[in-house]
Amino acid sequence: MRFKGLDLNLLLVLEVLLNERNVTAAAKRLNLSQPATSSALARLRLYFDDELLLPTGRVMLPTAHALSLQPMIREVLGDVERLIAASTAFDPATSERRFRLAGSDYIFTTLVAPLIALLQNEAPNVSFEVSSLTPQIIQYLERGDVDLILTPRQFTSPHHPSVLIFEEPHVIVGWSENPLFASQVSLESFLASPQVSVELGPQRTRPFAEEQMHSIGLNRRIDVIAPTFAAVPWLLPNSTRIAVLHQRLALTFSKVLPLAIAALPFPMPLMEEMAQYHRTREKDGGLLWLLEQMQNYAKRQLMSQRSTGPG
Repeated sequence: MRFKGLDLNLLLVLEVLLNERNVTAAAKRLNLSQPATSSALARLRLYFDDELLLPTGRVMLPTAHALSLQPMIREVLGDVERLIAASTAFDPATSERRFRLAGSDYIFTTLVAPLIALLQNEAPNVSFEVSSLTPQIIQYLERGDVDLILTPRQFTSPHHPSVLIFEEPHVIVGWSENPLFASQVSLESFLASPQVSVELGPQRTRPFAEEQMHSIGLNRRIDVIAPTFAAVPWLLPNSTRIAVLHQRLALTFSKVLPLAIAALPFPMPLMEEMAQYHRTREKDGGLLWLLEQMQNYAKRQLMSQRSTGPG
């Protein structure tokens, strides 16, 4: 489609080029060939009478004019997304939409994976693409590379809306034959026990529970640092090591591993697990449907787990 001589499809190409600053990378994101992407850039240069991106080594640097265009292009594409979301009804029974989600292995194990299985009958042609959280995740949301970010409240961006999916308590987990669990766990015995902690990614980010324990100055004996939440339960059987995990994750793994679960001997606030989406998607019928499915599943999950939670 052309508007005043400009092929509007080229605006998306220009936005991706300005983000990637590399024709090959942009072509991959756009699902175009490199020659086609280079041709689109040539047409953009001709239309705007500006080089837009200048090759410098392995990357391309945007010109001043390109940088001035970038926020306007984002606004235009955002308006188009809002128009599509407002004018298109979502029918899960017939939709062939692909939802792109980002979250930790914890949320994938406890919420996303079982929910995807349940939705197969209701939405047989809907597909999902799940990626891990990275320090650039908000940039991916801004660029439209992900639809939803699933993360604790403190890691959400103030610039985009988010909704509460569920609240999560944390518990102590260990081998079922660990004598620590023979009676109520005291703070003294908790601190004396060897422990497994979690640090995420190359930045060694401390997750919610680790941050909470660090903030109140708990001096624990850390024997093992795991790279993911799902790795922790496998490190506990046949040892006296313990860990602090999300209750949902602990209960999930207690079905397949010989694990014991106990309440924390100190106060820890509930973790608020949020789903964040781009501000242009507030009327997106598909996202609203998926968010409702997540919230409803989490409520059913909580009701079924209450009887098996720690005393």
